[in-house]
Amino acid sequence: MPCGQKLPGYRFPLAVIGYAVWLYHRFTLSYRDVEELLLERGICVTRESILTWCIKFSDFFAQGLRQREPRRGSRWHLDEMHVDVGGVKHWLWRAVDERGAVLDVFLQQYRDTEAARSFFARLLGEYEVPEVIHTDKLWSYGAALRELPVLHTVEHVRVVSTARCNNLIEQSHRPTRQQERQQRGFRSRKRAQGFLDLHARISNLHHPARPTVPACYRRHHQQAAFKTWQEAVSQAA
Repeated sequence: MPCGQKLPGYRFPLAVIGYAVWLYHRFTLSYRDVEELLLERGICVTRESILTWCIKFSDFFAQGLRQREPRRGSRWHLDEMHVDVGGVKHWLWRAVDERGAVLDVFLQQYRDTEAARSFFARLLGEYEVPEVIHTDKLWSYGAALRELPVLHTVEHVRVVSTARCNNLIEQSHRPTRQQERQQRGFRSRKRAQGFLDLHARISNLHHPARPTVPACYRRHHQQAAFKTWQEAVSQAA
């Protein structure tokens, strides 16, 4: 189904739905902001509808982007950050490769060995066994690695979270903090996980090029990202 056609039961075509969801995840915007931007383009839609689109289509769009991502690196950087979900403290586990691309994010309530093992199992379900794993000094990582035979031969490098070699993962946390402040916290674990999955994929899609790269190359990169997003939206139909 082309993006210009309407989905059954929806007043707007898939292209409009995809554009609204992309705006919300690409920039630090509220649903009201997206509503106003669409209205400026002559599209009259309520922020409640935009919220519904983001909830219903996020998983489909994230899956489409994940299938189109290039091969990732063999050096994993892992870290966890605390977030409040419905007033309850949770831990967001994140992994990036050596180029800063997000491999996965996983929201869990605990920060123990079982949680670390679950995150490693989730990563191994999507990616090949890495050569090196960088983590902070949380003991749960080492315990989980010892319990997974497939990772016994992987080099495990422990660093303090502020060390330069683990700076990629620290930088990757920043957009999540910005969105968390914009949304004034997450309200449910399921919705937060769906939001963070798509947010990570869109961040990878528009991964910034080095500032020394010519402007023509950056524009070409963005045009390719736009095309990939349109393909992922079309697949969701």
